[in-house]
Amino acid sequence: MHELKIVRYDGKQKSLWNEFIKNSKNGVFLFYRDYMEYHSDRFTDFSLMFFDNNELIAVMPANIKDLVLFSHGGLTFGGIITDRKMKTTLMLKIFDELNDYLRENRIKKIIYKAIPHIYHITPAEEDLYTLFCYNARLIRRDISSAIYMRESLPFDKKRRWGIKKGKKSGLEFKRSYDFETFINIEEMNLKKYNTKPTHTAEEIHLLASRFPQNIKLFTAHKDGKIVAGTILYESNRKVAHTQYISASPEGKKLYALDLIFDYLINEYYKDKVDYFDFGISTEKEGRFLNVGLITQKEEFGARAVIYDTYEIEVR
Repeated sequence: MHELKIVRYDGKQKSLWNEFIKNSKNGVFLFYRDYMEYHSDRFTDFSLMFFDNNELIAVMPANIKDLVLFSHGGLTFGGIITDRKMKTTLMLKIFDELNDYLRENRIKKIIYKAIPHIYHITPAEEDLYTLFCYNARLIRRDISSAIYMRESLPFDKKRRWGIKKGKKSGLEFKRSYDFETFINIEEMNLKKYNTKPTHTAEEIHLLASRFPQNIKLFTAHKDGKIVAGTILYESNRKVAHTQYISASPEGKKLYALDLIFDYLINEYYKDKVDYFDFGISTEKEGRFLNVGLITQKEEFGARAVIYDTYEIEVR
């Protein structure tokens, strides 16, 4: 007999929350409180904890704005995080209880960013079926590009040519902690699009200091100067995700990024992760595909992985 109860998270449950994420079947380090709360000044936290007979069985990273619950506005994806005991019938009950709880709190709807399957340690799509049962509406679909490392595809001829050219340039590669220089390069590249990186150099340095095993900067150097780099987010030994990719004008001429990804994919991460995820190549709620960007990723052998966002009306 299930006796479900929902509790809104507060700081007193930090250890319980983090321990649950650690042992979940679809949680990643982004859901630890020390990551979620680095930008707490921008969001009103409304994270929820689900108990069954006083046992924690699921959590939902979330924030609230204008009577809408987002899971979570400051994260790439979110949704309901569960342990290996979660079953479909129980997830249906969780959504029933969630609907009642939100209605009592006068919340009108949920914006639900599902966790892509490549981040699941074991199958964890009970929520997707439940969303269907709740007539959830797909409002955004982004396309990412990932390499399945166990059966990776060969690099395209263009990328192999770039690697060959780059190897003659005398570049050096290493893990770096100079986030400021790298973010400056990223800012210069984004400036022409009138946009900025999601994180400041100070924020990404703070997060990397909190999660040194998960957030790593790899850079290419020419004569001691950084000319290109990428910031990787590692999750559960399942996925290495490129959070940022950038090169200076000199780095582009030297094909530095081709060399960096050749090293990361074929050496550094070869036996460490199941997927190498280049991230999304879409804009405007997923309606616009950046063809040049996705083509470059696919030339490394990456193929499509979908990031979906749903809207659920509270009834």
